[in-house]
Amino acid sequence: MTEAPARLGARYARPSGWQVATLVDAWAESPSARTLVLEVAHWPGHMAGQHVDLRLTAPDGYRAERSYSVGSAATRSTVPEGSALDGAAPARVELTVQRVAGGEVSTYLTDVFAVGDAIELRGPVGGWFVWSPERDAGTPVLLAAGGSGLVPLMAMLRTRREAGDRTPFRLVYSVRRPEDRLYVDDLDRLVAAHDGLDVQVVYTRSTPLGSVRGPGRLERRELAAWGWPAEIEPACFVCGPTGFVEALARQLVSLGHDPARIRTERFGPAAD
Repeated sequence: MTEAPARLGARYARPSGWQVATLVDAWAESPSARTLVLEVAHWPGHMAGQHVDLRLTAPDGYRAERSYSVGSAATRSTVPEGSALDGAAPARVELTVQRVAGGEVSTYLTDVFAVGDAIELRGPVGGWFVWSPERDAGTPVLLAAGGSGLVPLMAMLRTRREAGDRTPFRLVYSVRRPEDRLYVDDLDRLVAAHDGLDVQVVYTRSTPLGSVRGPGRLERRELAAWGWPAEIEPACFVCGPTGFVEALARQLVSLGHDPARIRTERFGPAAD
């Protein structure tokens, strides 16, 4: 089914109810992050940038819910508007979970959750922090990620690739150490395609051998050099820990970017 681009955000912003998803594949993305491939029986489709809610229930009835961004490329709904969700086709949805010290859900998902196990899922959720080639093609895009904030931005890059879109994208990725990087091979392939994507990686704790830049936080002058000039009115997507997102948003505004064109998604209390 094909919908008018103007209606996509409203349609996909409405989450489905809880359903059971099954883990069909998984791999280590870094020493502390794991990518999960969930098979969802009734998936209504999603836009790049959306997230899902996962729910675990203990034998004593205790429940814990967490939200995780979808890392896979956008998929179209197979359900005519107004039809029941149980008419949707099954789909595979990819999430990447970063282990949080002391985190009950992230630790389970990265260390215990095994292929064949089931989990409750609800989504997709969100209609603001999204990018669509049908709706947004042609407007230059700046992506700024802190740590696992790369996940929804990777969904945007994968969606762009699958659509054959050549909208100019620039990604600035801040990560603590080289071994903490996510999607290394996929990002290298995207850059090698020479289709208008530029990637800059900033290391805040340690750098790889031969690195020209030493470790340290992303600076305003670097954001000015590696991002887009405000005059061309790019779309800006910033995702990461709260402190990182707030600092980057302030820097973008100070560089002249319209706050209305800066979309942010944040998690956790700590900054990188």
